Amino acid sequence: MQFTRRLALALAASTLCSAALAQAWPSKPIRILVPFPPGGGTDVIARETSQRVAAATGWTFIIDNKPGAGGNLGVDAAAKSPADGYTLVLGQTSNLAINPSLYAKMPYDSQKDLVPIVLVANAPLVMVTGASSPYRTLADAVKAAKAKPGHVNFASPGNGTVAHLTSELFQKAAGIQTQHVPYKGAAQALTDVISGQVELYMSSVPTLIGQIKQGKLRALAVTSASRVDDLPNVPTINESGYKGFDAVTWFGLLAPAGTPKDVVARLNAEFNKALKQPELAKRLSDEGADPAGGTPEQFAALIKEEIPRWGKVVKDSGAKID
Repeated sequence: MQFTRRLALALAASTLCSAALAQAWPSKPIRILVPFPPGGGTDVIARETSQRVAAATGWTFIIDNKPGAGGNLGVDAAAKSPADGYTLVLGQTSNLAINPSLYAKMPYDSQKDLVPIVLVANAPLVMVTGASSPYRTLADAVKAAKAKPGHVNFASPGNGTVAHLTSELFQKAAGIQTQHVPYKGAAQALTDVISGQVELYMSSVPTLIGQIKQGKLRALAVTSASRVDDLPNVPTINESGYKGFDAVTWFGLLAPAGTPKDVVARLNAEFNKALKQPELAKRLSDEGADPAGGTPEQFAALIKEEIPRWGKVVKDSGAKID
């Protein structure tokens, strides 16, 4: 009887402490880890969305870029941070759904070590070639690849990235074989495709849209089911004869497992409000991304679905990183 009473008092005290923490939060800046370098699509999305939330709430966000190991370093740093609501991470398809199958050993578990907050945005990928390339259309590239299997080179920002695996999906759909050229990031790959050293390249729309608009790259097709508003003249792979083709990279906010539910709920509510702002939607659209939103549970379900989906692609491609 006495033990039961003590247990009840302890539970009540714990609940009160949790409620007090949620009410006092945030009392200091909130750090958002971005597991990629500054200036990339993930970085831009993190900054744009957090600025809108900061303007509406008065909260302070600090963007902390921590690139490396395909995003694993930044996500792992978040997973191992105190679960107090002051460290978040903007993860995405590669480091949450692909890397668990790609890497022989992972420093974190996407589903156990992190708690989803909100799906922030989706962004299709785009297949490009240099402005001086003879490939004017996707059909031109496919024709060349079929004429000389394994001779046309197809670059990606890295082995096992969303871009690499999406290109593998396309090759399977088109019945072609190209020579994969993996780079360590987008910078050198962009230089080489613009100069003509590389024939084909695929990356996210936010990463390439600037060079496309400047005329340095020619966009052949986007990977989403429907066209991208900011690239209205670029057809989808789906409408180019490969029915049902649909692949996007997604970006979502997460916190260390054990973060108070009330804090997760407040973050979810404020980011959802921001994602409904027309100004933010326009800014993300200019970067080639679409605002998402939704509940933590919906984001968790997406991660759960995407891990086996991309795991199969990883296995079929033979990609592996020790």
